[in-house]
Amino acid sequence: MSRPQAIPRVQIDNERMRVTEWRFPPGAATGWHKHEYDYCIVPVTTGVLEIDAADGRRDARLITGESYFRPAGVEHDVINANDFEFVFIEVEVK
Repeated sequence: MSRPQAIPRVQIDNERMRVTEWRFPPGAATGWHKHEYDYCIVPVTTGVLEIDAADGRRDARLITGESYFRPAGVEHDVINANDFEFVFIEVEVK
C-alpha cells in the first residue's frame, strides 16, 4: 500500500542535537527507519499514531505536550491513523 510521506522540517542540527518538526497528513507515514540517536518526542497534536515494528503493529495515543523518550536503535514505521494532520517535535541527542 502506497502512503503519503510525513514531512520533516529540521529546525536545529548541530554537534549536540537535531530538532525536527514532523507533519503527517492523514494516512502519511515516515517509512521504515532506525533511530541512530536517543530521542524525545513532544506531541503538538493529540491523536493516535500507528506504530509498525518488527514485533507487530500497535496504536500509540499521544497527547499534546506529554513527551516521551526512546533509546537509539528503535526501528519502525510511524503512520498517522487520524483523519486530520498530526504534528510532533523530535529532539535527538547526538
